[in-house]
Amino acid sequence: MSDLDQPARIYAIGDIHGRLDLLDRVIAAIRRDTEGRDGAAMTVTVGDYVDRGRQSRQVIERLEANPFGMPYVALRGNHESLFESFLIDPAVGEHWRRLGGLETLASFGVPVRDMMTGHGYEEASKQLEAAMTPEHRRFFASLRNSFASGRHFFCHAGVRPGVALDRQSEHDLLWIRDEFLNSPADFGKIVVHGHTPSPEPEILRNRINIDTGAFATGRLTCVVLEGEGHRLLT
Repeated sequence: MSDLDQPARIYAIGDIHGRLDLLDRVIAAIRRDTEGRDGAAMTVTVGDYVDRGRQSRQVIERLEANPFGMPYVALRGNHESLFESFLIDPAVGEHWRRLGGLETLASFGVPVRDMMTGHGYEEASKQLEAAMTPEHRRFFASLRNSFASGRHFFCHAGVRPGVALDRQSEHDLLWIRDEFLNSPADFGKIVVHGHTPSPEPEILRNRINIDTGAFATGRLTCVVLEGEGHRLLT
């Protein structure tokens, strides 16, 4: 589905972070919600599939197979960027291990004892590379930094105010926080994002934050965007 297409409904799912159990519940809820409804629909996930939770590999495998029964766009989060960077530069492990990377490595069957003490990054990177299947690689290769449809713009972290949506940097789309979160600006579209956990979904005039800290709270948020309105899927 191209950015110019506008389906009747878009199901947007927040940061999953290795919680396959919660993802499966949302998949089931989306399937129930589509029963008997007319009009095309699609699903967008806003990134951060890996780290912190214990089933990162299984989450990737579930999403790679597109379990939603409709067109699906997967966006890249900053944690996927760290994952990919670790495969290229093992030194990234010093930072990644503190952000949930150990749990991701363990889900791929990579021993993490040495990395827990700040050692063995190169060996762990090699073992992660060897553990990745063609399906895993296909999923990472498919990730997009942003997606636009109708009045909504989807990305992981947010956008830099004052910069056109089609000129946003990858770093800002994956990592920005305060400059975006504190801005009252009209970004041109309503930005649907995750990255910054909030106790409740934030529904504002210029942005919708659907990261409710699933890995810690047990709450994975899915917002349904329909025409001019929205609703939360529970």
